Amino acid sequence: MNLNIKADQQNTYDAIVVGSGISGGWAAKELCEKGLKTIVLERGRNVEHIKDYTTANLAPWEVKHRGRQTREMKEQHPIQSRCYAFDETTQQFWVNDLENPYNEIKPFNWLRGYHVGGRSLMWGRQVYRWSDIDFGANARDGHGVDWPIRYKDIAPWYSYVEKFAGISGQKEGLPQLPDGEFLSPMEMNALEKHVAARIREKYKDRIMTIGRVAHVTESHNGRGPCQYRDLCARGCPFTGYFSSNGVTLPAAAQTGNLTLRPHSIVLEVIYDESTQKAKGVRILDAETKQTVEYYAKIIFINASTLGTTAILLNSVSNRFPTGLGNDSDQVGRNLMDHHFGVGAGGSFDGLQDQYVYGRRANGIYIPRFRNISESTRRKDYVRGFGYQGGASRGRGVPFEGIGAGLKEAQTEAGNWGMWIGAWGEHLPYQDNTVRLNKEKKDVYGLPTLDIDCSFRENEMAMRKDMLESAREMLENAGLQNVWAGDDMPPPGHCIHEMGTARMGRDPKTSVLNGFNQMHAVKNVFISDGACMTSSACQNPSITYMALTARAADYAVSELKKQHI
Repeated sequence: MNLNIKADQQNTYDAIVVGSGISGGWAAKELCEKGLKTIVLERGRNVEHIKDYTTANLAPWEVKHRGRQTREMKEQHPIQSRCYAFDETTQQFWVNDLENPYNEIKPFNWLRGYHVGGRSLMWGRQVYRWSDIDFGANARDGHGVDWPIRYKDIAPWYSYVEKFAGISGQKEGLPQLPDGEFLSPMEMNALEKHVAARIREKYKDRIMTIGRVAHVTESHNGRGPCQYRDLCARGCPFTGYFSSNGVTLPAAAQTGNLTLRPHSIVLEVIYDESTQKAKGVRILDAETKQTVEYYAKIIFINASTLGTTAILLNSVSNRFPTGLGNDSDQVGRNLMDHHFGVGAGGSFDGLQDQYVYGRRANGIYIPRFRNISESTRRKDYVRGFGYQGGASRGRGVPFEGIGAGLKEAQTEAGNWGMWIGAWGEHLPYQDNTVRLNKEKKDVYGLPTLDIDCSFRENEMAMRKDMLESAREMLENAGLQNVWAGDDMPPPGHCIHEMGTARMGRDPKTSVLNGFNQMHAVKNVFISDGACMTSSACQNPSITYMALTARAADYAVSELKKQHI
């Protein structure tokens, strides 16, 4: 791909994409394949697929601290080090918190990576379609504003992105979790199969299935298959899972229409009062500290929910004194994340003749079963949750003794165990906000973000059910020593932040229309997490992909019609 490191006089393109993560990569691919000369502006460093996955093939003994977090790492990454995927082998993909501060009005873990590919290199890769239960939820119970789309509008785009990205999974025919375009599913292990069978016996309203995941389980478009190493957060040299670096950006580059510019911090969108359109963006080169302007007919802002919000709020003009497109005062409001960290586990004495093989980078999924029909309606909370988890078999004895006896003992398998944890929906509260703090600056002299977000009564009531239902299901499945717990991590920790520039039907109460197009600035599109009108309980990335492909198709169509 073309790396535009030095700005020159050729700064005009057909399209600008801000951000190179999951949605930005898709925007780049779609716009380039439709013939638009497109520049992708990434605020972080370049990461080349395979070449820059420097720890991908290291054995534990080849890493200085055996992969563990050191005191120095924790000091430089006090927030990032709270993430399960952060360790000595992945730290290069997470921001230095000391250099990238923000302000927690209430506790909030902002977990992020500034580099080409963004969090598409470190994401959890779980992909679940939304249904009309989700897209119609706000209209049904009155929280937030109505989505301007329904499942039928996005269903063909789910299929479109799934076929290209490569999704493995098992079709189940559930109305609350529509089936997709799946490669062969990964296999549940012996205890998971046992628990799944018991759940089907005990409950008419729920099932357990293998996780639907963005891993190719067979060769797919020259990629993979997944090697079952479970070292995904280091970057995958086999392209066994979907990332911008390995999949969408190479596709965009293949067209000859892509220019990728790393080290490009987008300061603001430049609004033209005479045309009532955005004419480009102004960036700060992170290396030279010089400002540069780029111009285009279409602008896609995909800098991640909070990054996109910062750009919008910083893009002020006579027309938009409080931020680009902020006529509704909704930019920076309705921040959501999934609430999780609650579930149950237990041991199992049987299946002693069964074991597990490989390191499957996936778990099980129990789809939502609350508030999807009159018979499943709860009186104490609205919306719902799903479970992820898995079973494994450990060693037979603790690490005791020395020499050959110790080694021999470790070859014996112990008992089976299983854990399931819930992911729950977070309602769109208007006063969960993100605001610019112009008094506190970052290392580039730019305003930092004040993040004021919390879970409320509905989430707390849901968590009680999340815990008790997990305990009950494992006990009914025959597990012993069942325990249940709630760690209650703060918002942000699930890394599913959404909602700060929401889609809607009415420009007075939303920022974007049903095609992710800004109501007030017709050539600006936002299709990352900021666009979401509610959060559902499913992992959201596949929805970002589908919305982005759909928005790009619409944007190019409107451009050809000279409507933008």
